[in-house]
Amino acid sequence: MTKTPDVLCIGAMLWDVIGRAPRRMAPGADVPGRIRHLPGGVALNVAVALARWGLVPAVLSAVGRDPEGEALIAQALRLGVVTDHLARDTGLPTDCYMGIEDSEGLIAAIADAHSLEQAGGAILAPLDALPGWTGPVVLDGNLTEDLLAAIARDPRLAQADLRVVPASPGKAERLEPLIAARRGCFYLNRLEAEILAGRACPDAASAAQAVVARGAARVLVTDGPHPAAEAMANGPTLIHRPPAVTVARVTGAGDCFLAAHLAAELTHQPRDAALRQAVEASTAHVSGKDVP
Repeated sequence: MTKTPDVLCIGAMLWDVIGRAPRRMAPGADVPGRIRHLPGGVALNVAVALARWGLVPAVLSAVGRDPEGEALIAQALRLGVVTDHLARDTGLPTDCYMGIEDSEGLIAAIADAHSLEQAGGAILAPLDALPGWTGPVVLDGNLTEDLLAAIARDPRLAQADLRVVPASPGKAERLEPLIAARRGCFYLNRLEAEILAGRACPDAASAAQAVVARGAARVLVTDGPHPAAEAMANGPTLIHRPPAVTVARVTGAGDCFLAAHLAAELTHQPRDAALRQAVEASTAHVSGKDVP
């Protein structure tokens, strides 16, 4: 029997190919390291993390009927993610992401999410079977700007609690329609926040406040090993400093942050406790641990 989801995650569900070197790399370097193939994509990463917190997440995405797609769905099911609402009959291949990391963090990445982009509004068709959805909806910036704008106006999601993440600094500007619509809680890193704010900011707190000043109702900003912050209209700005850890991985840290924060809020934790849980979970992820 299909489980009723607690949270909808709309966006990328793909394979991550992550190469990691144990030392610092220069441009053009060719070094030994490890290469892993992992289930990935912002929407799926958040869903997997939410499942670890005891929630029932469903992903709305495009996944091909190729061997890669079948294997990806099998992995997602094993990790506790509902996959009944995927667009499978698009005739498109399963998407892929490639990242290169060294001891300092992410060096470079390429996201091949063309199938998701070409599927467009087809991934939203399952919303017809979920009328009057009022729960959380995680929106991934891998969606096109046109589709994000359509979601902001979609009557099926008019009462939804939108949680928005840009996927990468290069896609941050796609979120403009949601800011203009004053919809959603935004989860950004400092560079993404600076892009949306249109100016440089010295820290996460000022970056979050700058995006709120642009019209966003609520913004959380991370800044690597430096304090994270939450700003909101008509409320105080909060900050929390992450503990120092040795970096073991970086891909997916922001997704763990979002999932931990949302899980805390769904159990009615106060703002400061939710921010602390999010920072601690993402820091644990960076150190190589899965939380909880």
